[in-house]
Amino acid sequence: MTFDVFSIRLIAMSDLDNYFLMVENNRKRLEDFFTGTVSRTKTISETEQFLKELLQKCDERLYYPFVIENLQTKELIGFIDIKNIDWNIPKAELGFYTDANYAGKGITSKAFSLVVNHCFNQFGFVKLFLRTHESNSAAQKLAEKNGFQIEGKIRKDYKTTNGQVVDLLYYGRIKE
Repeated sequence: MTFDVFSIRLIAMSDLDNYFLMVENNRKRLEDFFTGTVSRTKTISETEQFLKELLQKCDERLYYPFVIENLQTKELIGFIDIKNIDWNIPKAELGFYTDANYAGKGITSKAFSLVVNHCFNQFGFVKLFLRTHESNSAAQKLAEKNGFQIEGKIRKDYKTTNGQVVDLLYYGRIKE
């Protein structure tokens, strides 16, 4: 999937160095709500093992990790994953983050829209959802801009890196 000078594609082992760099450059921003990513990517070798596990889950149709790549610079500037897949319904959760240097420029919104369409048209999901903290107004705007509706607040649904258990807003979108 491509738009402007960006590509959205499944992550590959060849992305190891660029992926580590993207996480490292955004570690502070990611630490509260991407606990697994932050805790599993502290070194290149840990990140390599983490990517191997993500790709294994992808092979098993349990998880799909996409990167947003700047085609001109070959820099990874964002990540969108399809997780918590339930093939019986079928539905899945989407998660995403963007490099601080690219945040607020509409890139993630365009990429997210393409992934949403891909989920409905290629994977056949009938429902997509995302969860976000009340403080993440950018994620809320992105969800609403892409046709997701707030379905409610899930109380005490996520443990942050510092151990705090917090409420999350739940957004859903049904295939039209």
